[in-house]
Amino acid sequence: MQQTSKRLIPGYYFSLVITLLGVSLIVLLPFAALVISGWQVGAQQFWQEATNSRVLASYLVSIKGALVAAIINTGFGLLLAWVLTQYEFPGKWLLDSLLDLPFALPTAVAGIALAYLFSDQGWLGRLVVPLGWKISYTFNGIVIAMIFVTLPFVVREIQPVLEQLDFSVQEAAYTLGGGTSTILRRLVLPEILPALVSGFGLVFARCLGEYGSIVFIAGNQPYHTEITPLLIMFKLEAHDYSGATVLALVMLLFSFTFSFIIHSWQRWLLQRKG
Repeated sequence: MQQTSKRLIPGYYFSLVITLLGVSLIVLLPFAALVISGWQVGAQQFWQEATNSRVLASYLVSIKGALVAAIINTGFGLLLAWVLTQYEFPGKWLLDSLLDLPFALPTAVAGIALAYLFSDQGWLGRLVVPLGWKISYTFNGIVIAMIFVTLPFVVREIQPVLEQLDFSVQEAAYTLGGGTSTILRRLVLPEILPALVSGFGLVFARCLGEYGSIVFIAGNQPYHTEITPLLIMFKLEAHDYSGATVLALVMLLFSFTFSFIIHSWQRWLLQRKG
């Protein structure tokens, strides 16, 4: 007897064509135009533009800042997600709502607010100046700005997974003599690790391309606090379109490689979990 499968919602091929067309126009076409423009620059000029000492320094600042912010936000985001899902306390709904504020707030507004707050005369900046610390116009300011705009990513990735955990399994493990560290390591961590990796990747990628919140607090000093997106803007303002195209293409290649690694790692974790 021949079995036929019917889809609950018809229009599979139509929706697939619309989806592929939309992705091609919105994502693939701009990237293809960027790749073609970069190819037209020429190999020698491309290498000179991409390996300039000032450009290499901006790569380092952007990558190092994104990595530090991603590590901090991964740990802090996990803690926030755990608190929001495991405990009940007054004002929980308000905290949950405030976490989405960096999503809705324009990055330029965030940058101005952070610059005022952490400047030498700001509310928090003046407290650390006597200790010999400086936040505004330093690498520390870049990291703080990146942390602020990307905090919700890890929380929103892990929160649904924690809410769906089967706590009866944890209770059974506890009654059988399993300690807190053992339960967290053997039962909780394997469940949330794919979401944790995904959150880390989202934070890192978002930090790598962040611009608006950083320019107000970084000071934009070449070789010290100048990020690559800012250098691209400088080249565009100077009508150096080929140089801007080269840097944009390098960032695109790096972002694609990083995203591929993160997705491959996440897929391996999901397959391992079964």
